[in-house]
Amino acid sequence: MKQKRIAITIIVTLCLAAAALAQNQADKLYEEGRKLIDESRWDEAIQRFDQVVGQGSERADGALYWKAYAQDKQGLQSAALTTLQELRSRFPESRWLDEAKALEMKARRESGQPVDPERQGNEDLKLIAINSLIHSDPEKALPLLEKVLRGDASDRLKKKALFVLAQSNSPQAREIHSRIARDGSNPELQKEAIEHLGIFGGPENRALLSEIYAASSDVRVKKRILNSFMVAGERERVLKAAESEQDPELRREAVQLLGVMGAREDLWRMYQRESETRVKKRIIEALFVAGDTERMGQLARSEQSVELRAEAVEKLGLMGHETAPHLKALYAESKDEKVRKAVLNAFFLQGNDRALIEIARKETDLRMKKEAVEKLSLMGSKEAQEFMLELLNQ
Repeated sequence: MKQKRIAITIIVTLCLAAAALAQNQADKLYEEGRKLIDESRWDEAIQRFDQVVGQGSERADGALYWKAYAQDKQGLQSAALTTLQELRSRFPESRWLDEAKALEMKARRESGQPVDPERQGNEDLKLIAINSLIHSDPEKALPLLEKVLRGDASDRLKKKALFVLAQSNSPQAREIHSRIARDGSNPELQKEAIEHLGIFGGPENRALLSEIYAASSDVRVKKRILNSFMVAGERERVLKAAESEQDPELRREAVQLLGVMGAREDLWRMYQRESETRVKKRIIEALFVAGDTERMGQLARSEQSVELRAEAVEKLGLMGHETAPHLKALYAESKDEKVRKAVLNAFFLQGNDRALIEIARKETDLRMKKEAVEKLSLMGSKEAQEFMLELLNQ
């Protein structure tokens, strides 16, 4: 009896070892096949995956998928569809089924076979099917897209469907897209529609955005439209909002976008005509964003308002070390303490310890000297530390 148990144990052990060896061989063949796929060596990859399937490996379902993938890449769509059918039949619970459905739709499209989006349960697969159909049969695809957008699909699927819709040039697609851009019942979807109108551009889209902007009283919607104008390069429309918009928040938004667009001349003309300090500050910020060091230096030197001069000085400091000569001249010329402190802070923001040390050595006004030294004490550079030792040894 004992010998019988030993024999059974040996047989089981040998069977397990053989199974493990076979699985290791199958894993090796599978990985070789994947490497051959990456190298576009389709025939050799198919051979490896056939061996994996023939061995009844745990990776047989994956091997069938990649075999079909290689066949599709070779232009053998009929063979790929047959392989995918085998995968579904033999492995109805396989994790590869979603990928297989997407590959099947691609193979059917490329072989001229129709794809029915409404038969797809998975949202991503449904969208792939609709995207496929919009190129081959747009008249059928557009009502399906509209159905997705009007229905109870997730916002994620609706946004993707809207993106597909935005790429169609048909009047019906434009009408659907226009309606969503106007409709505030789904703010997120409306936002996407407005952004698409800016991204895909064109005079009709820009005219539509202007129409929606004029009709809307929602500040959020108007901000999104201004941003879409910026994306579309519609400088004149953004400038019009910056100059004539009654809502201060929208006006500030438009000014900021002009800075992003690099509209230096427009911003400078606006600054000359503007009387409100808050708007002037926003224009200074926009000139900073636009990188207009010349105008920023001019404001830092000649602006009559001390508050605005200080604002310009601060921004000038943030524009890099090349502005240091402007700042040094301004410090030497100015008698206003607020402006001089702004210059010191600008040097601090630049990390310009040398300029601060130079001022600290020459300055006779103890308050300003103290201001410069305090800034240096926070910088921690070698030059700053050496200057601190110099002060201690005096």
